[in-house]
Order: sequence, then C-alpha cells, then structure tokens
Amino acid sequence: MDLKELSRRLGLSMTTVSRALNGYSDVSPATRERVVEAARALGYMPNSLARRLSSGRAECIGFVMEEVNAYYGDPYFTQLISGIGEVLGRANLDLVISGAISRDDQLPAYRRLVGGRRVDGVILDRTRSRDPRVEFLLARGFPFVTLGRDDRAEEHAWVDVNGAEAFREMTRHLIRLGHRRIGFVGADPRYHFVADRFGGHRDAMAEAGLPVDPSWRAEGDLSEAGGAEAAHRLLSLPEPLTALVCLDDLTAMGVLRAARACGRRVGVDLSVTGYNDLNLALHADPPLTTSRMPIREAGQRLAQMLLQILDGAEPAGLQELWTSSLQVRQSTAPCREREALSA
Repeated sequence: MDLKELSRRLGLSMTTVSRALNGYSDVSPATRERVVEAARALGYMPNSLARRLSSGRAECIGFVMEEVNAYYGDPYFTQLISGIGEVLGRANLDLVISGAISRDDQLPAYRRLVGGRRVDGVILDRTRSRDPRVEFLLARGFPFVTLGRDDRAEEHAWVDVNGAEAFREMTRHLIRLGHRRIGFVGADPRYHFVADRFGGHRDAMAEAGLPVDPSWRAEGDLSEAGGAEAAHRLLSLPEPLTALVCLDDLTAMGVLRAARACGRRVGVDLSVTGYNDLNLALHADPPLTTSRMPIREAGQRLAQMLLQILDGAEPAGLQELWTSSLQVRQSTAPCREREALSA
C-alpha cells in the first residue's frame, strides 16, 4: 500500500491525502479523520525518506556516550535511555546513540551529529560545571536539553535533581546515628553533580561542627571498580572512618566489596550510603541505604522537553529541579564507637 493507492481508494488527490496525514490545517477535520482511519485500516506506512526530505527534519534525536565502556552494564544508563526511548517512540522519532572518542573530548561526536544534521536535537547527561558541549550547542542555536545543570543553566532547558539537599540529608542521617568521621567517595569534581553532592555533604558536616578532612575524600570513575579502589584508600587510613557516603549506587557496590576485603562489616562497624536507588541497591548485601532518584521519569521528561523545543517552545522556560527521597536500609547503623563511649 503506497500513497497513490491510498489516494485512489479514498477518491482524493495525493496532495490532499499527504497533507491530511501530516496534520496541515488547510485540510478539514472530517477529511483528516477519514484519511487517517483509512490509512490505519489499510496498513499504509508513509515513506519516511520522502517525509524527511519534505520536512527538512532527520526525525532522530542524538545521545552521545562520553565513554562507551562506562555505560555498559550500568543500570542507571539503561533506565535513562528507556525513559527517553519510550517518549520518542510514541512521537515516531528514532534515538541515535553515538560514542565519544574520549571522556575529555566529546565535541567531535557532536560536530558529526550537528554539522551533518543527522539529528534534530540532542540530550546531554553528566554535565560539567563549564561544559564545552553546552557552549558548542548554544553557539550554533541547536536544540538540546541536559540532565543536570552547568554554569550557563539559565540559557537552556534542563532537568536536575537537588543533589545538594539529598546529600545533606544523607549525611545528617549518619550524624544522627552517631558517626563523626564520615568519608566521601566521589568522582571528577568537574562534573556539576559531583560538586553539588559533595557540597551538600560538606554543609551537613559543617552545621554539626564536624571537620571535612581532605584525606577523607577519594575519587573513583563512576564504576564499581572505581568505587572499590577509592574505598581501599579511605579504609586504610590510620584513624578508621566509621561511615562512607558514596556518589551513587554503582560506586557503593564497589565500596561494599572493598569493605569485605578489608574485614569491615557493613551495617555493623561501617556504614555505607549510595544514591539513585537502583534495583541493585535493594538486593545488595546488606541492602543499601540510598536516595531515590526517578531516573526513568527524568529520561521521559527530557525527551518531552526536547519535543516541546522542536515545536517552538523557549528552552529557558523548561527548567525543572526535582527532589529525591532517602531510603534507609541495613547498610547504615549506629556508630559502635559512640555507643561504646556512652556505655
């Protein structure tokens, strides 16, 4: 079934049928409904190449992985892409996933996508405070949205979760349990979300009158292995830490592994927290205290925002700061040292 045959069966011109299927306002509602119903009943599928040529759109949205290996096996990425793909699928758009050559030089991938008009817009994640991708896209006036903020956040569309508040509450929870020497397992501080979350942790320590010793902070690479490596450094300090706040759940999984290797019992003589509340947090041993971030919903909202921009919405009017919720489980417990001192 092609457009010519559909037009013949309806007794309408090919131009009228085409304009009806593409929603043009010069076609009456009754005719449009008749054409759409007939197309559905007869199994007509429009020629996507012809449609793209006539509209000037690629009908694709781009997503660049900053480092391909970092995304494989990461449940966070799976949930995010699922949410994005769900919305784009309903809009009959394809999601093009590309890989950057390196984490520190992603612009060639964006130049390919944008310069060749291979996509109509792009979705960015893991924003840096000074993000060259944002600078590049703003300079070219190309449609985009970001998961997370940056130094030019007032100029573009974004969805973010208040990581500072989440980590303030996480650290306060540990302080209420009697912990005083609390370490932070983070990542590259150039990422905005890393600085945001560490800032919340630091503020909670300061309001309790507790120090934030630089030696109590270690950086990983947003992977389980990176979390384990960073934890080994912190757990080997001469004066043991009693709790570790981790940047995310995957990092925390590595910390749990490192703690077992060092003979520390998580939920007994060491408390550990994560962030995101992935399924693996609930099934960890012990189940992980974490903060729930609606990742799939964030992906859905990012895709919806980008579709609004493509339809003419102002990007600066599409900015949403969400909140997460603390999920207390068995990986955190009262500080045994404090209990011994008060006994």
